[in-house]
Amino acid sequence: MLAKLFYTGPSLLTLHEEYAKHSRIDEAAQLISESSVLIDAPVAQVWAVVSDVARWPSWYPRMTVLDLDAVRPDARLHWKLGSVAMRSTFAVVAPQHELTWTGRMLGYKAVDQHLLEPAGDNRTKVTIRESLAGPLLPLLYRQSTLQAGHQQWLAALKAAAEHETLPHSA
Repeated sequence: MLAKLFYTGPSLLTLHEEYAKHSRIDEAAQLISESSVLIDAPVAQVWAVVSDVARWPSWYPRMTVLDLDAVRPDARLHWKLGSVAMRSTFAVVAPQHELTWTGRMLGYKAVDQHLLEPAGDNRTKVTIRESLAGPLLPLLYRQSTLQAGHQQWLAALKAAAEHETLPHSA
């Protein structure tokens, strides 16, 4: 039990290169959350919303994008969720399939993965998987809080994607 309480996980570099870039989260982390939503929009439309990181605050007002290099592997993102600042690095940017990044907040390390899959009838299933690790984390933050945040994010993503219109090709 004490070992789990003081678990720090792999280095952020190892987490990025050996976990996130291979579509893995840290299964040994103290906090792991997985949530899904079914969106009434095709994968391309959902991808257009989730991959347009600069526009996230327009549909998820709790978020502020402070600095964004680009949305590509190894590009950096500095952002805030509420009052908590985070520094992240994209690991996987696979159009219409996966957007994954690693990051650090308040000394804790995370892998955050968004998986998109066609669900028939122009619908898309989006699944968020996240691992969060660091010493004493379970005393300060609960898995239920992490999951509730993901469910709020997915509800906002669903609303934004279902109202997004993709340009029609000529």
